[in-house]
Amino acid sequence: MDHRATDRHSGHESPSAAIVDWIRWVGPRRIAVAIIAIAIGGAAVWWLLRPAPPVADAVLTTIPIESLPPGPAVVPETIMVHVTGAVTSPGVVEVDASARIQDVVAAAGGALGRADLDAVNLAAPVSDGAQVHIPAIGEVPGLASGLPITGGPSTPVNLNTADLAALDALPGIGPSTAAAIVKRRTEVGRFVSIDDLLDVPGIGPAKVDAWRDLVVVS
Repeated sequence: MDHRATDRHSGHESPSAAIVDWIRWVGPRRIAVAIIAIAIGGAAVWWLLRPAPPVADAVLTTIPIESLPPGPAVVPETIMVHVTGAVTSPGVVEVDASARIQDVVAAAGGALGRADLDAVNLAAPVSDGAQVHIPAIGEVPGLASGLPITGGPSTPVNLNTADLAALDALPGIGPSTAAAIVKRRTEVGRFVSIDDLLDVPGIGPAKVDAWRDLVVVS
């Protein structure tokens, strides 16, 4: 005898009876697995589609460009310097930005034998676009920076009384040669003639001839 419930009017199986039959056919375990799968899928969909949480504490601040601190100055790694005078290869050389005049001379192939290096401050720094002139012995030197050439002191320098500064003002002389002149007159005595300068290390006939109108002895 079939115990399934039927509709009294139509004779068909009722919906509740159909559900019961389906559950019996599928089995409780399969139904439980399906429910869990549906739940997990729904949770995943909700997680992906959930609205972003509001940012309550974020504060957007716009800093004007003019109020920002200036960036570090860009320092060039190399500079270009024009070298003239008594060097092996006069012309424009490229040297390190921290170079000194002695580095510039080396970049130009080195000084010639006739170069008067006492007339130049080899330790002086150089800048981009500067001109460095290395005078020859007896030449009226220009300034290492490329400024106009000077012609020495306006009045003759007394070799027996001049201090280091006055002697250093002579063309073609540097601090070391000026100190040698003072040392000579201290150790040997007063200069009797201008030619006595030949006894000073670093001074040759060309320098003496160039100074005849610029120095006196008395």
